[in-house]
Amino acid sequence: MFSGKFFVSALLLALAAVEAGAEGHSCVWKVTGPKGGTLYLGGSVHALSGSDYPLPAAFNRAFDASDRIAFEVDEKTLQESGRAADRAGRYRRGDSLKNHVDPRTYEYLRRFFAILKVPEEKYASYRPWYLALMLQAPQLHGLSTDLGVEGFLLRRARANHKPITGLESGREHMAVFSELSDRESEAVLLLTFIPQEETDSAKAMTAAWRRGDADWLARQIKKSYADFPAFAARVIDQRNRNWIPKIERFLASGHTYFVVVGAGHLGGPNGLLALLRARGCRIEQL
Repeated sequence: MFSGKFFVSALLLALAAVEAGAEGHSCVWKVTGPKGGTLYLGGSVHALSGSDYPLPAAFNRAFDASDRIAFEVDEKTLQESGRAADRAGRYRRGDSLKNHVDPRTYEYLRRFFAILKVPEEKYASYRPWYLALMLQAPQLHGLSTDLGVEGFLLRRARANHKPITGLESGREHMAVFSELSDRESEAVLLLTFIPQEETDSAKAMTAAWRRGDADWLARQIKKSYADFPAFAARVIDQRNRNWIPKIERFLASGHTYFVVVGAGHLGGPNGLLALLRARGCRIEQL
C-alpha cells in the first residue's frame, strides 16, 4: 500500500511558480552570477505520463551544456529519506491516528477508507501527513515518477557519467513533514479532500509548466493553500532561502550545474529566480 519513494510524490505539492514566459519559452533558465559563473535552473514536474513526452527541448539543451546535475535531493539520499520517512510516518506500537486528530476527522477518514475497502488497522497506524502523501501518490492518478523530469534526467546523467548532487540533506527533506505538529499534520491531510477549481487541475498545471508560465503557477499554488498559507511558506519559501547559498556556491565552483527543482520553487517574490536576481544574477529564460 505504501511506497518508500513517497517523498517524490510529496513534493508534487511544490508544483507551481516561475516568471511568465513568452510563447516558445520553457521552464528552464540560464543564470549568470555577478562574478560570471553560469548554471541552468529548471522547473520540474516530479511525475508525468508517457503522453507528456518529449520534454521541452530546453531541458536537453541545459543538460548538454552542464557537467554536473543537482536535484532537490540526490537519488541515494532520497531513497534513504524515504525509508526513514516510512518509519517516521508510523505511530509507535500502542498509539493510533485516533489519538491525534479531531474525532470528526477520524470519523470522516473511517468512512472514506471503508469505501476504498482499506481496513482500519492499515491506516490508523499512520500519521496524517503520511496519509496525505499516500493519497497524492502519482500512480493513483495515472502518473509515474520514473517519467518525471528528474527520472528522465537521472537516466541521462548516469549514461553520460555526470556527477549528481542534492540541495538538501535527507533529514532536511523529511523534516518538511515529519516535524509538523499534530494540528498542522491534520490540516495537511484535510487539505487533500478540498475540491480544487478546474484551473488547479494537473492538466492545467502541466500546460503552464510546459510554457514556463511561472507567475500563473505561483498564483495557483498560493490559492490552493489559502486555508493553510503557513504550510506553503514551509514547503516553498523556507526551502528556497535555504537553497540559495548552495546555488551560489555552484555558480562560483568553476563547473556548470543544471539545478532541477519542483517548478513551484522558481517564481513569485519568494521564488528562486527573484532571490537570485536580488543577489545580482542575470536571468534568461530559454
